Amino acid sequence: MTAQRQRSYRLALAHVKAGGALPAGPGELVVQGEDLGVWIAGQRTGWDKLTPAQQWLLESVGIAPTEGEPVAGAPRSQDARWAANLTAARQFHAREGHLSVPRKAVETVNGIEYKLGAWLDNTRGRADKLSPERRAELDQLDMRWTLML
Repeated sequence: MTAQRQRSYRLALAHVKAGGALPAGPGELVVQGEDLGVWIAGQRTGWDKLTPAQQWLLESVGIAPTEGEPVAGAPRSQDARWAANLTAARQFHAREGHLSVPRKAVETVNGIEYKLGAWLDNTRGRADKLSPERRAELDQLDMRWTLML
């Protein structure tokens, strides 16, 4: 089990143990910056790729496989994740006038929290691998590609 899957499972488990209901869809329950509705949808649609032990753990907290159509909000493509984080960056820039975001900063867009600071730091670290279009999108927001000490 990946660290991300373990974290999301533990957050869902804690929520259920505290008497909370599992979300029916994306954006309904965000805990510590993790959209559990999106995570659950991804687990349900990818059920057949999980090990029996992973399936058992999910069933123990009330998560079952999807029958029929895939659930909306299942794991998004890299382009969709980029677009969502870019929207958060644009919102922050429009409000603050800069992109000097602390690493732990979280930006909320339409009720969903995005780890904007971490995303920008990670993007800086792989700047040489970004397409010219993606670099240009961040350049429009006055992105600083190197941090000043």
